[in-house]
Amino acid sequence: MTRLRFADSVRRLAPQAWPVLVGQLAVLMFSTVDTLMLGRVGPEDLAGLAVGSAAYFSIFVGLMGIVMAVGPIAGRQFGAGDLPGSGRSFVQAQWLALLLCVPGCLALAFPEPFIWLAQLDAAQANKVRAYTRPEAIALPAALLFAAFRGFSTAVSRPKAVMAVQLMGLAAKVPLNAVLVFGWGPIPALGVAGCGWATALAMTAQSLAALMLLRRDGFYTPFRIASLWRTRPVVAELWALVRLGLPMGGSILVEVTGFTFMAFFVARLGATPVAGHQIAVNLVAMMFMVALALATAAGTLVAQHLGAGEKAQARIVGRHAMTLAALVAASVGAIVGLAREPIVALYTADAKTAAAALPLLVWVWFFHFGDALQTVAAYVLRAYQVATLPMIIYVVALWGVGIGGGYALAFHVPGNGALGFWQAATAGLLTAALLLGLLLYQVFHANR
Repeated sequence: MTRLRFADSVRRLAPQAWPVLVGQLAVLMFSTVDTLMLGRVGPEDLAGLAVGSAAYFSIFVGLMGIVMAVGPIAGRQFGAGDLPGSGRSFVQAQWLALLLCVPGCLALAFPEPFIWLAQLDAAQANKVRAYTRPEAIALPAALLFAAFRGFSTAVSRPKAVMAVQLMGLAAKVPLNAVLVFGWGPIPALGVAGCGWATALAMTAQSLAALMLLRRDGFYTPFRIASLWRTRPVVAELWALVRLGLPMGGSILVEVTGFTFMAFFVARLGATPVAGHQIAVNLVAMMFMVALALATAAGTLVAQHLGAGEKAQARIVGRHAMTLAALVAASVGAIVGLAREPIVALYTADAKTAAAALPLLVWVWFFHFGDALQTVAAYVLRAYQVATLPMIIYVVALWGVGIGGGYALAFHVPGNGALGFWQAATAGLLTAALLLGLLLYQVFHANR
């Protein structure tokens, strides 16, 4: 019976997870395309991308986490059969996205705090600004699309999100090639070209999502077209913010625990940070598998809770954790054993490859902890438990990860970037353990 129930959970999770995986891989390919193309331009541009993209993701993902509170809320409303309520939550999430653009765009237009943190010289600082300023133009479209993604996934429409994300990638690749390397009268912009290509592709992606909402009959019962004429509602915005702030805080801590590695590694020189960027991009691709499973689990658990089906919610949550452990161990083993040919796909520069290879040994364990903590966090959000996970993230990812990484990298001779990866791995495993224990308690309290 246990095996049958686990297999049944897998069959229910898979249709929700695979479109999310494909769509998120398409999103990640934005960064992968940037990394691969700038790897052919030179380590200086690649290092500028590492710091610039770390700044962008630190800002975007923190704000996105607040907007994505629409997922658990709309998912419960959908599970309870309140489709207009789900649509109303989505429209309010769009208003929230527009409000959050103001501080986000200013931070990207003036990235001096990130430049100071990385201790960059004037030339490298200019490369970072050349990347982040176009990203400030991309941010409003990215946050509006995040609201669409959170809502559509919550109401079991992940394929619509996937289709639009693939379209965005189809626009990004040729734009990147033209703007990075130049073509005809268009000059080669290097790292700045990556930023402008993302801004154009994200704007097109957001417009495509708007068109889909208007023309796809699936969205008609949610009454979104009529709700767009409504103004922001303080009570509903506050409901989103109340859940979204700790969600966004958790995601911000998680992401900055990762991206701040780039700022500190940048102090070691262009070659170490270029090798670090390769490892970052690779582990981010692996993370998409865990994120897809976590999103599917959070969606199904929220819908079960909305329908009052507490036992089914617990079963799906437990089985998602088991599946995450099995998949993460397998994917990590493949990457760890095949690290040399994988790094060769990214760069032909021997020094950059030598800087990346030792880091990939830790990717196996890093990914295992990352996958488990991600699934646990998403299931907890379905139960609308978000504040305590944020505290766990601060202790594990900032304290153990960044604090420990700084000590190992700069105070242990010869450790360098590897020290950050060792400490980050320990931090993720700690977060996975603590969030897993918290999830067990939440399951027990919701019988």
